[in-house]
Amino acid sequence: MRHPILLSVCVAGAFTLSACAETEGQDVDRAFQGVNVVDETNLNDVMLTVADPNEAVSYFQRAVGEQPERIDLQRGLAKSLIRAKRFTEAVPAWKRVTEHEESTHDDSVDFADALIRNNEWDRADTVLDGIPPTFETFKRYRLEAMIADSNKEWKKADSFYETAVGLTTRPAGVMNNWGYSKLTRGDFAAAERLFSDAIRQDDSLFTAKNNLILARGAQKKYSLPVMQSTQEERAQLLYTLGLSAIKQGDTGIGKGLLRDAIDTHPQHFEEAVRSLRALEG
Repeated sequence: MRHPILLSVCVAGAFTLSACAETEGQDVDRAFQGVNVVDETNLNDVMLTVADPNEAVSYFQRAVGEQPERIDLQRGLAKSLIRAKRFTEAVPAWKRVTEHEESTHDDSVDFADALIRNNEWDRADTVLDGIPPTFETFKRYRLEAMIADSNKEWKKADSFYETAVGLTTRPAGVMNNWGYSKLTRGDFAAAERLFSDAIRQDDSLFTAKNNLILARGAQKKYSLPVMQSTQEERAQLLYTLGLSAIKQGDTGIGKGLLRDAIDTHPQHFEEAVRSLRALEG
């Protein structure tokens, strides 16, 4: 009579052990899934920052193919296409992001940015107009300023640039854009001030340095201002200033600046040599 009882106890014990093993297995699975999520997040960040842009595109294309409902992967693909300068493909990718139910106003701003990069200014303007005016970010106002510039709406452009500068701790890039806007309008003194401000904010911004020289050259200021620059940068700036002087009709000064550029450059400065030979020939 004891055997059935013992058998029942053994069977019950076996089920208990089985249940424990199953529970532990589920806990382990959940733990590993958690680690996988963390690893995936880190990998996504790496792909969006330091990975080769085209490799990142391939990675996110595969990820979106496997989990098309995830907006974070769709964003990753769209951002990677921008990094890879594949703007034609980036536009529909960002459009899909903005059509997702979890889309944000930031996504719409990024969509407008992609449209501008793809030279679709009118569509970008329409997208930005659809964002509530209460949504105020640096990137939104920077794009608004660029669109206003393209439409030659100077007062609006100045207002948007000013607002954008106040919304970032790193305004050098937008100051350079604002200065270039002033340069194209012929307001050379204002352009010079803005380029100088941009360089003070970021003395590694060579584009702003070159634009500053253009603004000074347009005012017949044929000397380099005091600023941090490498020997090669200085030679390039002298070359720009020389061409600007020649354009202003001051050929003699321009030739002298080209010679200075050739002497300053640490290597052979083919462009300056060719320009000087053309003038002297």
